Amino acid sequence: MKAFLVAGDRSGSGKTSITLAIAAAFAKRWNVQTFKVGMDYIDPSYLTGVTGRQCRNLDSFVMNKEELSAVFEHACIGADIAIVEGVRGLYEGAESIEDIGSTASIAKHFGLPVILVIDAKSITRSAAALLYGFMKFDPDVHIAGVILNNVRGEKHVNKAIGAIKHYCNVPVIGAIPRVENLDLTMRHLGLVPYEEGKKDNRFLDRVSSIVEMICSHLDLDALLSLSCEKEEMVHIPRLFAPDIQSKRAKIGIARDEVFNFYYADLFSLIESKGHEIEYFSPVHGDLPDADGYFFGGGYPEYHGHKLAENQSMMEDIRTAAMDQRPVFAECGGLMYLCRKIEILQDFSGLSKGTSFKMADVLPARCTIPKKRIVTYVTGKTTRDFPFGSGKSLAVKGHAFHYSTVHPDNCVTFGYELNRGFGINEKQDGLVKGNVIGSYTHIHPVPSRELLYSFLSACLSDPAP
Repeated sequence: MKAFLVAGDRSGSGKTSITLAIAAAFAKRWNVQTFKVGMDYIDPSYLTGVTGRQCRNLDSFVMNKEELSAVFEHACIGADIAIVEGVRGLYEGAESIEDIGSTASIAKHFGLPVILVIDAKSITRSAAALLYGFMKFDPDVHIAGVILNNVRGEKHVNKAIGAIKHYCNVPVIGAIPRVENLDLTMRHLGLVPYEEGKKDNRFLDRVSSIVEMICSHLDLDALLSLSCEKEEMVHIPRLFAPDIQSKRAKIGIARDEVFNFYYADLFSLIESKGHEIEYFSPVHGDLPDADGYFFGGGYPEYHGHKLAENQSMMEDIRTAAMDQRPVFAECGGLMYLCRKIEILQDFSGLSKGTSFKMADVLPARCTIPKKRIVTYVTGKTTRDFPFGSGKSLAVKGHAFHYSTVHPDNCVTFGYELNRGFGINEKQDGLVKGNVIGSYTHIHPVPSRELLYSFLSACLSDPAP
């Protein structure tokens, strides 16, 4: 199996579009397994969409080395090529000195050659200086090739390539021209999720145009020659090994154009325990008869009217909650379980004064906008966590939102945070009965004991 990593010299370098194009091109001939460095849902949705295999996340801040290796090995079973997309700049991480959480730490852990995307807009020789600094910054990171982005004209390209070859002796395998109005569609949290956009043929045509344009300026054969060889993955790592329980639960997971922020390992871990997953749509469908429910993140604020129209869904969720069936909700799911969502001022296409009635399961209302929150989250469960046995469990993940949840007085919280911000500063995980809703998106691998406690609660008979 061949493997390599695509990194950027900074955020906005173009690595996402370039990685997408490479993955799409190779997926026409081989089984391509993709990965995304960091806690992110939207970029992985595109890589999943063009390859047909679930993209996985690799994050050295929330995951230890054994967990990273297990996720990589499990995902690569049956793959011919593994492609890792970096996050932000190559060396950006959670700390200023250590490289924890960075793309570089992932490249070193797996011994992957790095293809560095350099935003060459308005620079030529300086591209070589920038690359030289990246190469010398950490000699344990192997930069095997370069892709220049945002170039303009043959003279620009030749001067930059000549300087890089002379000063750095690194092959340039592509030079992508600056093309106006050919970007992926954006929204306030980033790109429009692929699972939402794919319903629009114009969106798919735009993705295809971007892939075609980029690939026409890349030497894909040279790229493959720069990749490393990895042992073919055939064995399921212990972390994901089947562990069939004597009782089998059915877990209903909300998954549609609104709720689609999930880490793929969530599904793998649930199924490894022998449980059944039934996906449903809070917009279009009915609530399935399940032992527990999971509402992931997404953009309920952009689909508020359609969500509110499905009153039977909301009534059934309230009934399930009153029947003490376990319900787990994160960010967009948390917003959906509130009484309503209110738009306080014009924001990213949302009009001031708009209000949407939501499921009214949790004692809170939600308002938009607020100052952006983007942070790693670490903490532990409290004694009010509804699915535990009193034991404190690790909470590891991230938060990324522009909304505020306003709980009623005298509510309880299931998470106590030592890093990041929850609903009420360091308190997160609003609890009511057997329902918990948090701004924190847990990563299911380092937080698997928390996930397993939820699954165990789904197997238990509801309290009378």
